[in-house]
Amino acid sequence: MYNINGLNEECGVFAISNNQDALRLTYYGLHSLQHRGQEAAGITFTQSDYFETIKGRGLVADVLTDEVINAYKTRNAIGHVRYATAGGLGISNVQPFSFKFFDECLALAHNGHIGNAKDLKKELENHGSVFSSTSDSELLIHLLRHEQGAFIDRLKNSLNKLDGSFAYVLMHDSGLYGIRDRHGIRPLSIAQLDDYSYVISSESCAYSVIGAKFVRDVLPGEIVRINDGQIESYFYHDECSENLCLMEYVYFSRPDSTIDGTNVHYARKLCGKLLARQLPVEADIVIGVPDSSISAAIGYAEEAGIPYEIGLIKNKYVGRTFIQPTPELREKGVRMKLSANEAIVKDKRVIMIDDSIVRGTTSKRIVQLLKEAGAKEVHVRIASPAIKYPCYYGVDISTYDELISSSLNEQELCQFIKADSLSFLELTSLKKALLEIKYQDQLEHENRYCSACFNCQYITNLYDALEHLNKNKQEL
Repeated sequence: MYNINGLNEECGVFAISNNQDALRLTYYGLHSLQHRGQEAAGITFTQSDYFETIKGRGLVADVLTDEVINAYKTRNAIGHVRYATAGGLGISNVQPFSFKFFDECLALAHNGHIGNAKDLKKELENHGSVFSSTSDSELLIHLLRHEQGAFIDRLKNSLNKLDGSFAYVLMHDSGLYGIRDRHGIRPLSIAQLDDYSYVISSESCAYSVIGAKFVRDVLPGEIVRINDGQIESYFYHDECSENLCLMEYVYFSRPDSTIDGTNVHYARKLCGKLLARQLPVEADIVIGVPDSSISAAIGYAEEAGIPYEIGLIKNKYVGRTFIQPTPELREKGVRMKLSANEAIVKDKRVIMIDDSIVRGTTSKRIVQLLKEAGAKEVHVRIASPAIKYPCYYGVDISTYDELISSSLNEQELCQFIKADSLSFLELTSLKKALLEIKYQDQLEHENRYCSACFNCQYITNLYDALEHLNKNKQEL
């Protein structure tokens, strides 16, 4: 499956407790998170003494139909939207995963990637575990079943064996749980619907549509338990750090989400302003590649004093499955999903703002679209640093050959995409944009974000991926 935007995040998770309309609200919540995964969706909910699961390939509206929602009554549910980066596309890997054991019911949904999954799976299989999927998300269920004692102690011990990035929502007989990895790489937060109903979501954009009020982020290394309208907090690790993925701000999250206390639109707009200061260029108009680059384009235009215009039009009714992975159909796919607004760009010197360049082919085609529409010049400005290194934390860029900036410098890349000029936002500027929003003492917090895809400074042990990383680099 081919996405003209070039990057895909693994998934989004949602959960709701103690609400009589839990199924419908979960549908709305997952629909708000649809941008995080369009390949599959699912929901697990309580039914007397067992958990029911409805899931399948496709968009939320394809899987969770009115017929499904109206057929059941429940007060607790967890949900998931998926883009596969680990485990493949089979139905067995669609989440949530749900299990009924003789002494308990368990279900979970996961966003992220477990770095030591291969070693853990081998160890668990040697002790009798039989996996029902090839996804690393299932590991937590098996680890829990090999632990003894109270559930919260089993959960802490199990989580301490996982290394990587993860945000889990987990449903158990003892309550609903939200869990974040000890580095806080993937986002997760809590909102309140009424005195006794709470919601957990990958992004806060899911709250407004259901009328929930944001409470707070789940902290790195924290386990939040919700039961009978009460919230309890536990930490499973003594050493936690704040290393949220910078790409959440650059690309993944919706602009109306607030992540780690910072509004995504505001952060992107500030990045655009800094980009305008970094390398100004004379031009007639500023345009943004829809949708995630619009905020940065507005910021750039304001700072540069150049009019912002809608120079590219996105056709929102072209589905991802329509665009097939062949060169000929990729070209048609770009043209069907994006069109140049000829009346706006013709005979203009255009500054085109985009959020990132991954493989470079999409940028090249968009520059071509603009020039065919009559643009005199196209100056490309990227509101993030060059992505030079693979990601092993739940994003689908795991090899160097997928990243054009790992082999071409800025000048060579400019020639490849046939732009009149090209510039990336510096990493220090990206961090500054986020830090000056939240902190007065920026130096104290300058290493708080995960920037591995920009500077190769990985937050966790890479395990087998380290050999993969070095091999790919040598082959390159």
